[in-house]
Amino acid sequence: MTTTQILALLLALSAATHIGCAATLTARRSGTDSAGALLIGASATASALALYLTALAAYR
Repeated sequence: MTTTQILALLLALSAATHIGCAATLTARRSGTDSAGALLIGASATASALALYLTALAAYR
């Protein structure tokens, strides 16, 4: 892998992690229990990362 590809992957992981944390905090503050909020955050993280990697694969 080139340096540019590694940096793009790190950027995708960072953005997905931030989206997941925001989703977890939003769910937790709306009254969802901790386990449910973590599941919501994990699914948001996985969805964001899947969308990014799908767009990257379609671009290449």
